[in-house]
Amino acid sequence: MSADSKRFTSPFAFVGYWQKVSCYLLLIAGICFFFADTEIIALDPWHELVLIAKGFVSPDFFATEYLINALWQTVGFALLGVSLALCIGAPLSLIYHKPFIACICAFTRSIHELFWALLFLQIFGLSPLTGILAIGLPYGATFARVFSDILQQAPMTTSQTFAGNTDRISRYVYGRLAHVLVPISAYIRYRFECGLKSSAVLGFVGMPTLGFYLETAFRQGHYHQAAALLILFISLIGTIHYWCRLKLLPVYWVIAVWSLPVVPEVDGTLIWRFISHDILPPMLQTGGVDGEGISGAWLFELATWLNPILYEQALPGMYATLLLAVAALGMTYTIALVASTMCHRAFAGLFVGYCSRFMVLICRSVPEYIFAFVFLLLLGPSMLPAMLALAVHNGALIAYLIARQSDKLPTTDNFNQRIDNYAFEVLPAVYPNMMALLFYRFEVILRETAILGMLGVATLGFYIDSNFAEIRYNGAIVLLLVTALINILVDIASRRLLHGKHKQLARCC
Repeated sequence: MSADSKRFTSPFAFVGYWQKVSCYLLLIAGICFFFADTEIIALDPWHELVLIAKGFVSPDFFATEYLINALWQTVGFALLGVSLALCIGAPLSLIYHKPFIACICAFTRSIHELFWALLFLQIFGLSPLTGILAIGLPYGATFARVFSDILQQAPMTTSQTFAGNTDRISRYVYGRLAHVLVPISAYIRYRFECGLKSSAVLGFVGMPTLGFYLETAFRQGHYHQAAALLILFISLIGTIHYWCRLKLLPVYWVIAVWSLPVVPEVDGTLIWRFISHDILPPMLQTGGVDGEGISGAWLFELATWLNPILYEQALPGMYATLLLAVAALGMTYTIALVASTMCHRAFAGLFVGYCSRFMVLICRSVPEYIFAFVFLLLLGPSMLPAMLALAVHNGALIAYLIARQSDKLPTTDNFNQRIDNYAFEVLPAVYPNMMALLFYRFEVILRETAILGMLGVATLGFYIDSNFAEIRYNGAIVLLLVTALINILVDIASRRLLHGKHKQLARCC
């Protein structure tokens, strides 16, 4: 083997492409951070930080009324929402290759669960249907895409060995599904963990989960109570491998259905009015297009209505959303790189490694929305709290996944060789996967950036929430469509970037 072939097949051949991408990412993120509003406005953040620290030192687990019920409702909404998502996503994954199905799924998952909750809140009110559908629909679209990608990795040779009269279901189950059952099960478990976070956050719009009591405690300055709730939620996430067993899931599912809040009676006329009138533009609410078709006056009226929404809300919201998301992506990269390094026990040592993993567990368990709320109290209303919240949560999640991968790589016990081993063997092996995860999470960061507008940051979510609050549902729908379009374009760009990486590696090898 020649020296050139060794160079191209070494781990560094996989890192070279991402080195350039990393430099461009940090440069663009630095520019976005420079133009973003990162001013610290809080008068005395250290005083508030001391109060929060005191709350975590002495948490009050008995201050919250109906604490056990809120904890179980968080699990129940997540379990039922993910169950609905599986019923939607598993069949759709078989036909996800059809462009129409792929577009519908891309649109559905590009809208955050909180926005779906706000939408269903206008139809079903504070009903369990609101929370279950808000989780089930976007998660179902996500399952469809991921399951389709996983099924494509299954070898086709097994089904060719079956007898000619074997039915199609048996060919599918034993020929394809059996090969990828382990990664599918692992992803379902991961998505259920995400469902727990989404279920908690739904409390911020009034659902009876932990988020409802968390928001109340933080807003009222009851940090002892808020600390107890966060500790319970982190413990719930951290022990998920112990209590979330396959044999117990049917029991949990039955209890979750039995303990659901009472479903209020839904007025069908209100649902029809919302669909056929409230979300339509004003010119369609008054009777729609006349028999002569679309006239110039009708188009002028539509443009007059859309103009302030697009130029005064959508464009400023898009600018702030992209500025915030790209800056947060650069910070996420930095945190993920440092945290994954400190979590590598062979490099950082056992004590530092375990402490780092514990901090990563805390940071990846707390939803971004809650982090943003805390940073907002400390730093005041600007983009900086949202950036930090997105970077801390997503950076910790990527570090956790990379640490699991690096644990499987060979290491050395020689103290003097730790740096060389990590820098020249471990990091080149995990770096491409870290960058791929980073750009996969960029779509998530963009979605979370939009909902952080509900805390006052002038992203698209701020204008969407304002439209819902002012009962201008048609304007909110337009902004939701804009949000979905941005997420779809980012997803396409990320896929092309990853495709470019594979093409370059193919040329090198």
